[in-house]
Amino acid sequence: MKIRHKILLAFAGLTISTIVIMGGLVYFFANQHSFEDFYKRLEIRAYLAAKATLPYYESDADIYNEIREEHLEKLPAEKEYFLKVDSTGHVQMHTDLNLPPSFYQTVLTQHLATHRQGNRFYEGVLYKSKQGLYVVIVSAINQYSEDYMAWLQRILLICFLISSVILIGVGAFFSRLTLQPIRHIMNQVKSISSRNLHLRLNMDNSGDELNELAGTFNNMLDRLETAFETQNNFVSNASHELSTPLTAIIGEAELALSKDRSPETYKKAMESILTEAGRLEHITKSLLHLAQTGFDGMKPQWQAVRTDELLFTVKDTIDKLIPGSQVNIDYSLFPEEEEKLTVKGNEQLLELALSNIVMNACKYSNNKPVSIALAATDKKVIIIVKDQGIGIPQQDIPYIFSPFFRASNTGEFKGYGIGLPLAMNIIRMHKGDIIVQSQVNTGTEIRVELPL
Repeated sequence: MKIRHKILLAFAGLTISTIVIMGGLVYFFANQHSFEDFYKRLEIRAYLAAKATLPYYESDADIYNEIREEHLEKLPAEKEYFLKVDSTGHVQMHTDLNLPPSFYQTVLTQHLATHRQGNRFYEGVLYKSKQGLYVVIVSAINQYSEDYMAWLQRILLICFLISSVILIGVGAFFSRLTLQPIRHIMNQVKSISSRNLHLRLNMDNSGDELNELAGTFNNMLDRLETAFETQNNFVSNASHELSTPLTAIIGEAELALSKDRSPETYKKAMESILTEAGRLEHITKSLLHLAQTGFDGMKPQWQAVRTDELLFTVKDTIDKLIPGSQVNIDYSLFPEEEEKLTVKGNEQLLELALSNIVMNACKYSNNKPVSIALAATDKKVIIIVKDQGIGIPQQDIPYIFSPFFRASNTGEFKGYGIGLPLAMNIIRMHKGDIIVQSQVNTGTEIRVELPL
């Protein structure tokens, strides 16, 4: 069932139920009022009948009879009874009356009593005349109430049907009007595919939930577009990076096999092939590392890692790989508490990530001094790597963690654009983050944050 139909049913059901309850209450109280009104009519007729039949003065009888005949409409099946009360307080019963004793007792004590038998109503009053004390009873069939309640039922039913039709129509209109922005969003989303991920949903400044929903969709489309572009760039760059050494290897092999050559020429060709094969192996291993660190299902061994010892290990590794490097550890920010030096993670992966960052710092600064500082807060450990190199242009910073991307000013430096993406994947596996600040021809600061 569609949401607009659910809204319509809920709205109509709630409103119609309210109308039914209100109509029922109106009917109930109107019915009670009609009974009270009929009893009041009987009471007036009982007193008039008593004054006309048992007057204090004979002349009064004619006056009350005239009032009864000319100004009061006779009630359906109206009957009058005059029961004398003797000196002992006993009421003389009438053979046509079958009223309970409590009725007479109420009349004698409270001077007024009512009783109902089916659709016949009885009203009794205590009347004192010069002939004595009498219980005057008037009874009639309440045809007026029946007709009035039947009329009220018809009116309520007609009002209920008309209001139900109006409410259903209004509910359908408003449910459609309310969900129109959602249908608009659905139509826009349906028109977006992998071929036009640049399209975005229209947003206004209303600040309502639908506007937030459109914003959420747009954010998701931004991420999808970035992922598609990254994937396309990855495939394109990977194909290019892999094809270059393969082309060199094939070319050297074909050239060497095209005709007989001297041993020196063969040796030179084999050296070239070996160099390109090594380059191909390096790219392949880097891609393998990158793919493994990007796999969420991977469960590497997690253990307590001392970050200060990790920095010493990384420095030793860089000193061996790059003999002319000037990597220095800055101890000024080291935390005094030992527990702030330990993180939970995989030591080999963290060493690989930091080594890539520090090697980039050494390479792109032409082995100028590179500092590594260690600091800590109550929630995380911060490793800061600073160099004095060529820096990164501001327009390139958002893309430096994309595989095979290289900044526009790195043409004279050898590289594959895999080190930083690999480092980012490893740090994210450890629920950390990498923050980059750089200025061209001044240097770069990379801050690695890991949770304690």
